[in-house]
Amino acid sequence: MTALGGAVIDAVPPGVKDWAVSLFGTADKLALLAGMALVIAVVAAAAGILELRRRFAGAAVFAVFGVVGLAAVLTRAQVTAAAVALPLLAAGIGIAVLLKLVRRLAAVDGAGQAGEGPARRGFFQVLGGTAAGVVVGGAVVAVWRGGAAGVNEVRRTLQLPKAKSPAPAIPAGADLGLAGVAPLVTPNPDFYRIDTALSVPVLDSREWKLKVTGLVEREVELTFDDLLAKPLVERHVTIACVSNEVGGGLIGNARWLGWPVRELLAMAGPRPEADMVLSRSADGFTASTPLEVLTDRRDALLAVGMNGEPLPLEHGFPVRMIVPGLYGYVSATKWLIELKVTRFADDVAYWTPRGWSERGPIKLSSRIDVPRNGASVPAGKVLVGGVAWAQHTGVGKVELRVDRGNWQPARLAPGISVDTWYQWELGVDLQPGEHEVQVRATDRRGTVQVEERRPVAPDGATGLHTIRLDVKT
Repeated sequence: MTALGGAVIDAVPPGVKDWAVSLFGTADKLALLAGMALVIAVVAAAAGILELRRRFAGAAVFAVFGVVGLAAVLTRAQVTAAAVALPLLAAGIGIAVLLKLVRRLAAVDGAGQAGEGPARRGFFQVLGGTAAGVVVGGAVVAVWRGGAAGVNEVRRTLQLPKAKSPAPAIPAGADLGLAGVAPLVTPNPDFYRIDTALSVPVLDSREWKLKVTGLVEREVELTFDDLLAKPLVERHVTIACVSNEVGGGLIGNARWLGWPVRELLAMAGPRPEADMVLSRSADGFTASTPLEVLTDRRDALLAVGMNGEPLPLEHGFPVRMIVPGLYGYVSATKWLIELKVTRFADDVAYWTPRGWSERGPIKLSSRIDVPRNGASVPAGKVLVGGVAWAQHTGVGKVELRVDRGNWQPARLAPGISVDTWYQWELGVDLQPGEHEVQVRATDRRGTVQVEERRPVAPDGATGLHTIRLDVKT
């Protein structure tokens, strides 16, 4: 079922994906599984009707489903012999159950027991229940596998080495402590997850290898032990999904432990004509990252740790990429297995042919976390707060305005670095009534956040986060 779901994710138009992410957020995969369960249950019931009217017609429907499932499995990057056999086995079981139920119904009708109506209703109830049970069971198993893999013994017992270059200390006052504002460092369980993997890939770090191929002077292969033996660095970096709407929550800040990508690429020696690195995940996902971004002095990492522990499985264990300043769809490849040095003119990544830009620098933006949109607040001074980010440049100032009036400077806390978000706050005087509050950020170069509202496609949303408050006397 997960293979079929993955094929659906790959096949649907970009607009449908955007709608699903905006509607369901990080629960988009669960929503897809539930939708698939409903569709398959309906088709199973239809197969029963066909089988009653014409012998083997319903069985043919199950056979087609088996072939479709097989085709979906064969498109997956991690196809195995067991995975190939599963859709055929499921189709065979479905056909056997269907034929048995039809024979039972025929026997009941022939004997004149309970009448045609009740017998047929019972048949459809059993058939629908069987189909739903199989589908839901498959979904539960898929979810269970992902959760169980996150606590596998290898990851639990893994001891990460200390960083050769520890993360700089968090500046005093960087965390304003304002209730409701996103924490300065996002806890791992609360960190957003958006990717194309319907079931989390399970990679044993003892068998993991990373290959550097393509336009290089020499190909390089790295094991997990090789990587841990390198001089690791630790940095706080904020990453964001390109599907994050203005004011959205698909963004987070964490302390990452890893080895600079530029050091690995230097070992391989990129050729002069190369301008892109195509990173590949174990689940088949690819991302196109400008070579210059991976070879400059920014902290682009082959990350093995997140907030003081090995990467959670759903966040890319054993190794993922973290690149400050770029949206995840062109940089933050999880379950990393290959870096292909190439050219934008020669290769395309997963999202590029689906309507997204081949390069995705994170937009300068800001967000109001407190009060929430639509909240009722007492008249007088209302404390407004949130976060702002201008990755790899740094935030210079944050301003608020009420009811499209004059911009007022907010108190901007010191950021951990130019690669992280900053907290801010401002008390504004509000009279009773309905009021609109907007926020904007300016980076350290003087660039002001774009006010024009644009959608997330093809390279990230723009606009000012706007909330409306009901001010009471």
